[in-house]
Amino acid sequence: MTNITLSIDDAVYRGMKEYSEIKWSEFVRKAIEKRVQELARLKKSKSQESVLTMLASEETLKKEWGNEADERWNNV
Repeated sequence: MTNITLSIDDAVYRGMKEYSEIKWSEFVRKAIEKRVQELARLKKSKSQESVLTMLASEETLKKEWGNEADERWNNV
């Protein structure tokens, strides 16, 4: 397995520490895996433009990251 490093704001890090019961590495790993799978499905479609649209869509990101379904990660 490959390791990656990412930077986050100090305020976000403090928030993560508040919820230390969440396995943040697993949360991020699953989120990245899901996004890669979605991109692979889009790439197979005839429209490459749809991939760029999804990547650039702020609304898509808001929908994906700011919903109640995120609570499911509390038990990961």
